[in-house]
Amino acid sequence: MWVVTRYDDVLEVLRDHRTFSSANAVQASVKPPPPEVLAVLREGWPLRPTLTESDEPVHRRLRAPVSRVFTPKRVADLDPRLRAATDELIDSFVADGHADVIERFGWPLPLVAIGDILGVPREDIPMLHRWSYNWLRLSQPTDPVERRVEYARDVVAMQRYFMAALEQRAACPTDDLMSGLLAASGDELTMVEMTRIPMNLIIAGHVTVTRAIGNGLVALLDHPDQLDRVRRDSALADTMVEEILRYENPAQGLFRAVTEETELGGVRLPVGARLMVHFGSANRDAAFEDADAFDVTRDSANRHLAFGKGIHACIGAPLARLELRIALPRLLDRLPNLRLAGPGATERDVIFFARGFRRVEMAWDA
Repeated sequence: MWVVTRYDDVLEVLRDHRTFSSANAVQASVKPPPPEVLAVLREGWPLRPTLTESDEPVHRRLRAPVSRVFTPKRVADLDPRLRAATDELIDSFVADGHADVIERFGWPLPLVAIGDILGVPREDIPMLHRWSYNWLRLSQPTDPVERRVEYARDVVAMQRYFMAALEQRAACPTDDLMSGLLAASGDELTMVEMTRIPMNLIIAGHVTVTRAIGNGLVALLDHPDQLDRVRRDSALADTMVEEILRYENPAQGLFRAVTEETELGGVRLPVGARLMVHFGSANRDAAFEDADAFDVTRDSANRHLAFGKGIHACIGAPLARLELRIALPRLLDRLPNLRLAGPGATERDVIFFARGFRRVEMAWDA
């Protein structure tokens, strides 16, 4: 495998979707899973192509109905509900003076947001969290076979859940995103293809926002001068969010395959060559002045690669930005003297292409 690390080279790959295929963009290995895992997966439906793992013209066909209904207005209309959900979650632990902010806040908030848009009952959120996390673990084939069989069972359960939800809306339409997707797609997509879209949206919400909340809090605490600037000037919320995404890229990178012999960064790449396109490295490249400095006044929204570029640029980026612009300032406002709970307060996640924390224990003056 080649690892593409420089900003210009990463950008070239992302913009050239014909030479660099996304067919297995989330698969750390293209080797078939063990027979025991395949046997479980065959109880469901094929997992690909998805929005993330597809090439043209399939990608355009999958993305079109999402673009028609996942509109800026729908995201903007979520603002008051997101603010209410943020405060509701903080209310559940603010009096304690300590909490694992990933467990109590970091993963529930983005799932509540995308769940509300899709029309998912809130009592199903913990189950969807487990299923989607295990889908990511299945994409990284490093765990024992028996664990991967468990992950596969959860993936199939998630497929069946969304198939049932879509069939219910086909019979009795509602005003949520799943009903909107059915109406917008018409006969363009099969029901199996449709199930992959809400699954993709749920999972993508985990990769970015959950990790950005943990990354952002830790980065701010590690840089007290920057935290002080944010506390003194609420207008810095927008650039703070973009700097967190650039400085600690939640999605470290995805994978591509070369479809025709080409040259990249002075290196000849044969047909079939496999690349990891490293967004995190590109965002710390010399393309950014003093790139290893964390600066909440830096305006890099149009240049950083946290959400990708080209045809696969993240369709949920406006929602992710809205969540972070609401969540992080609200945590800082409501948790006075916020600090890490002590030595060993943080634990990194083990999914290597998703940089973030599994646990962040914090304390504050209750």
